[in-house]
Amino acid sequence: MTPARIFLADDHPLLLNGTKSFLKEKQYDVVDTAEDGYDAYNKIIKYTPDIAILDFDIPKLNGLEIAQKLKRKSINTKIIILTLHKQEAILQEVGKSIFGYLTKDTALNELEECLQQVIANKTYISPGLNNSIHFDSNQQSIDKLTVTEIKILRYLEQSYTSAQIADELFISRRTVEKHRSNIIEKLNLPSTPNALILWLKQHPELFQTS
Repeated sequence: MTPARIFLADDHPLLLNGTKSFLKEKQYDVVDTAEDGYDAYNKIIKYTPDIAILDFDIPKLNGLEIAQKLKRKSINTKIIILTLHKQEAILQEVGKSIFGYLTKDTALNELEECLQQVIANKTYISPGLNNSIHFDSNQQSIDKLTVTEIKILRYLEQSYTSAQIADELFISRRTVEKHRSNIIEKLNLPSTPNALILWLKQHPELFQTS
């Protein structure tokens, strides 16, 4: 039986190489890798692998955005998303634009089973994603945020201004401000200018990348 052709994308070289080595040991055919979303998207179109394993947090285009763009282009590559945290917006895409969803802390332990399910045209969700293990008391509020709102939070955590975020996301500053208002409302924060920034400083674990 011909081994599945797999593409990998992650902006952390150690994680990328570790996953690549693991897959090669399991006799999968790793066709190529990428460290940002644009490169990943273009290479998936070029190679049309059977499966693409994408870090959700890669820059330029995140893993879910890539999956949705590929679905619109009717590219049949099956997408597995890796992430640090549970996000409702990603869970809702399982069976739609993606086939698998794993957390990074358990990825290598579960990846082979996930791949077997996806190859069999079935979906796979990491069992840990059914538990609120990452955000504890903040989980319910975080799950209400959209993918774009999560992305804006990440930029804010890096001290980007609304104007800078607008440039990064190719949207208007007014749209960024609207998203910020929505985030504040969903997180039940006061509508003071620095409330969201203070909240981010109080919850640094939400966006740690190691």
